Amino acid sequence: MLKVDNINVYYGQIHALKDVSLEVKEGEIVALIGANGAGKSTTLRTISGLLRSKTGSITLFDEDISHTDACKLVSRGLAHVPEGRHVFLQMTVLENLEMGAYTNPSNVKAGIEDVFTRFPRLKHRMHQIAGTLSGGEQQMLAMGRALMSKPKLMMLDEPSMGLAPILVQQIFDIIKELHESGTTILLVEQNAEMALHVADRAYVLESGRIKLSGTGAELASSDEIKKAYLGG
Repeated sequence: MLKVDNINVYYGQIHALKDVSLEVKEGEIVALIGANGAGKSTTLRTISGLLRSKTGSITLFDEDISHTDACKLVSRGLAHVPEGRHVFLQMTVLENLEMGAYTNPSNVKAGIEDVFTRFPRLKHRMHQIAGTLSGGEQQMLAMGRALMSKPKLMMLDEPSMGLAPILVQQIFDIIKELHESGTTILLVEQNAEMALHVADRAYVLESGRIKLSGTGAELASSDEIKKAYLGG
């Protein structure tokens, strides 16, 4: 479904991503883990067209999207839920969801009903201003807004950041439900233990380079990963 081949991304003189290659197959949850500043968010932003690589290629459904504008990728089945949620704070929950359907306007009502089924809490707050929601509710709204475009591949950037443990578990339960319903997921997460638990495969990014890759179970049992990311 997605293939990233040898990308190099710079912020001015800073070489943020160095020869990064990864792939996501249809139906998988693939996790990208690493420390703060390793380049995880930069990888997602480059895939979604917000940043450009100096080299290599990015292929989605066998089509090169390396130079495709971010706004056009949504209609091709790619949704990006950014770090920090970035919901429209002055709009209601319902208005946020409607904004998420701008590339899929034909069945907005059904899309909203599907989101409310997955996130019942949002239904009770549909007329509430998004900026007044809790962090967990804003994360649910960001994910729900992305689902309104009917994505085939959803990229989630730090969905558990700043959330209480009980909400972290809820978010990961939702990720598993999305996966079981047919959505392919590329997950960036600092909570390596939770990410590796749900992931089919995973990559470890360190200082802008892919250092390790394997199944979620393989990396979770690796002594090196346990020491660096799991507190073992």
